[in-house]
Amino acid sequence: MLSKKLPLDTIPKRRPTHTLTYGSRYLSTPVPKYEMPSASMPGNVAYQIIHDELNLDGNPALNLASFVTTWMEPEAERLMMETLNKNYVDQDEYPQTTEIQNRCVNMLANLFHAPEEHTGVGTATVGSSEAIHLAGLALKWNWRARCRAENKPAEKPNIVMGHNVQVCWEKFARYFEVEPRYVPLGKKRFVLGVKEALELVDQNTIAVVGILGSTYTGEYEPIEALNEALEKQNKKTGWQVPIHVDAASGGFVAPFTSPQLKWDFRLPLVKSINASGHKYGLVHPGIGWVIWRTESELPEDLIFHVNYLGGDQPTFNLNFSRGANQIIAQYYNFLSLGREGYRRIMSALEENARYLTGQLEATGKFTMLSKLGHLPVVTFTFKNTGRFTVFDLSAKLRQRGWIVPAYTMAPDAEDVAVLRVVVREGLSRDMADMLLADILRAVDEFEGVSPQPPMPPHPKKTRGVC
Repeated sequence: MLSKKLPLDTIPKRRPTHTLTYGSRYLSTPVPKYEMPSASMPGNVAYQIIHDELNLDGNPALNLASFVTTWMEPEAERLMMETLNKNYVDQDEYPQTTEIQNRCVNMLANLFHAPEEHTGVGTATVGSSEAIHLAGLALKWNWRARCRAENKPAEKPNIVMGHNVQVCWEKFARYFEVEPRYVPLGKKRFVLGVKEALELVDQNTIAVVGILGSTYTGEYEPIEALNEALEKQNKKTGWQVPIHVDAASGGFVAPFTSPQLKWDFRLPLVKSINASGHKYGLVHPGIGWVIWRTESELPEDLIFHVNYLGGDQPTFNLNFSRGANQIIAQYYNFLSLGREGYRRIMSALEENARYLTGQLEATGKFTMLSKLGHLPVVTFTFKNTGRFTVFDLSAKLRQRGWIVPAYTMAPDAEDVAVLRVVVREGLSRDMADMLLADILRAVDEFEGVSPQPPMPPHPKKTRGVC
C-alpha cells in the first residue's frame, strides 16, 4: 500500500496527537502522531499506545475475506520468534537456513511432479506477487532468446491471461513492459476459456497463464485442456508458447484433495509454478515460492552473484534482505504435517465449504457461483435482491464482526455482484453455523421479518478445522 505524507498544517487540529488513557501515569504531554516525538518514552507505554490502536482492526479469526493464514501452532510461532533476527540472504552466515530453503524447494518440486531426469530450481519469495514477477521475467527472457535464435525482432511481447487474474499480473505487465491480453469472461464463465485464450496467442506471446484457484470464485482453470490445445497450436505454427501456472491458492490444495488433476509439471508446457506458503501452505504472511520445471527455464542472465557477504552467493529475487522466519515456519509445516496432515486439513476445509454451500442453497435465497471440488471458497449472490444487495449484507455482517467481502466480478462480468467466504483452518463447523445464523438474521431484517434474538458474542480465537 502507498502512504501519503501529509503537510502538517492539513492534519486535523483536533486529532494531531495521541492523548493517552494512561498518560497521567507516565507522560505529562500528548504524543504527536505524524512527527517523530522529540523525547523518548518507556517501552511499555509505546506498546500500550500501539496495542490499543490496533484494537480497531478486524478480528483475524473472523476475516473471511482473506486467503492468508491467521493461526499457526505455538511451536511454529516459537521458531519464527527465534529466527526473526536472521537474514535469509546471508548464506555464509546462516548456511543451515539456506539448506532448509533448499529442502523446501525440493519438496515442492516433487509435490508438483518436476521431472526426475532434470534438475529443477526455485526460490522463496515475498508472497506470490514477487514469485509472479520472477517467473514473468524468466518467461520474457526465454521468449527474447527464442526470437534471437530465429533471427526475429524481439519486439512487443505479450502475455495471455483471464480477466480474473490477481492484480500482481497487471503489475508485472506494466512494470516490465509486456502487453497484457485478457481473455474475456462471461455471465456464466468466470475463468479463462481455452478457445478464447488461443485466439489471443501469437509468436510474441511469452506465456499463457492458467490459474489454479481464481480469486473471485475459487475455480480451477482448465489447465490440462489448455496444455493440450496449446501443444497442437504450437506444433501447427512452429511457436514455443509455454504455460505458467499461478497456483497461489491451489498449489497447496489440489495435490491433496484432487491428486488425479493434471495441472502441474506433468503437463509438458507448464514451465513454472508459483504458490503462496502464507495461504493454504498454512504459514503466517508473507512467504511465496516459485519453482521452474528445469534449470534451463531460468536464464543465467537473470541470476546475480555477490561475494561481499562471504563466498559466491547466487540470487534471483526482487528483494534482497528479508527475515528467515517464514521459510523456517514453512519447513516446520512440511515436517510436522507431512502429506497426510495437509491432506487431512484440506479435506476438512473442503467439507466445511461443502456444508456452507449446502446450507445456503437450502434457504432458497442464494445462487452459488463457486464450485465444489475446487478451492474451499463459497461465493454466492442473491436470487432476488429487491431493495437490498450483497453490499448491504456485507455491511450488516460487519456489525457482528464478520469480514465477508462483497464485490463485482472481473471485467465482462462486472454486473454480477457476489459475497465470498474463504474457508480457512480457523473456520470451524460451529463458526460456520454462527455465520449462517447471522446471514439469515440479516436477510430476515432486510425482508421485514422479525429477527431472532441475537446470538452470543463470537469467541475471540478459535482453532481447528472440524
